[in-house]
Amino acid sequence: MKIHGRNIKSISQMGSPYLRGLTAPSECFNGTAFPFNVPAFRRGIDLKFKSNVTFLVGENGSGKSTLLEAIAEYCGFHPEGGNKDHYRETFTERSELARALTLSWLPKTTQGFFMRAESFYNFATYLDQVSDVHAYGGKSLHHQSHGESFLALFDNRFEQGLYVLDEPEAALSPQRQLSFLKIIHNLERQNQAQFIIATHSPILLAYPGATLFSFDENGIQETSYEQTEHYSLTRDFLNAPERYFKHLFNDTNSETNGAY
Repeated sequence: MKIHGRNIKSISQMGSPYLRGLTAPSECFNGTAFPFNVPAFRRGIDLKFKSNVTFLVGENGSGKSTLLEAIAEYCGFHPEGGNKDHYRETFTERSELARALTLSWLPKTTQGFFMRAESFYNFATYLDQVSDVHAYGGKSLHHQSHGESFLALFDNRFEQGLYVLDEPEAALSPQRQLSFLKIIHNLERQNQAQFIIATHSPILLAYPGATLFSFDENGIQETSYEQTEHYSLTRDFLNAPERYFKHLFNDTNSETNGAY
């Protein structure tokens, strides 16, 4: 099957091995306190995971990371990152949003991992204290570059289960993002791993056959790669960066030569 010239597997071939959907009724989101005042949540949450790879896309502050953290907490993963065994002694009860969610499984899994870029340093420090570094490529994650440590985690510890990832591209060059896509492909094609990923990367979003959900003031809606602003803005910028500079730097241009 081809879409926009790309060979992809059909949805039926990809399947969704673990988490099939999540819901939270709209009446949960009529408050004024965070996170129940996030515009994307006001109509409630009703997501169906139709493929092994799902991306959450939207502007900063649109609720993607907030929802990912709630999913991770519901699954028993620590909100700073890790699996069910990490930080067990400091794990607290679920957040209000996590308690509002209902998750449907077929089959349910307790295996997986939650990764968030912003707290990865803390997670790496924890691993140095409790784990054998050989399980992460033979070297402390702190003794690798940020991008290398991310890939060491992905390549050595991702095997089977549900992987909830918040902006994994944060430390990855474009080339390393392609390497990460290969890791995803090698795992999900066996129907043993499922990925739910919040990202701003147009490279990651292009993964063939993935499901994309857009977060904005109108709610959470399924979308396509080409319909995302991340794709269209990146495409247009690369085609004509000078157009964007002309508007971005308008004040400077006006002072120097009157150009708009």
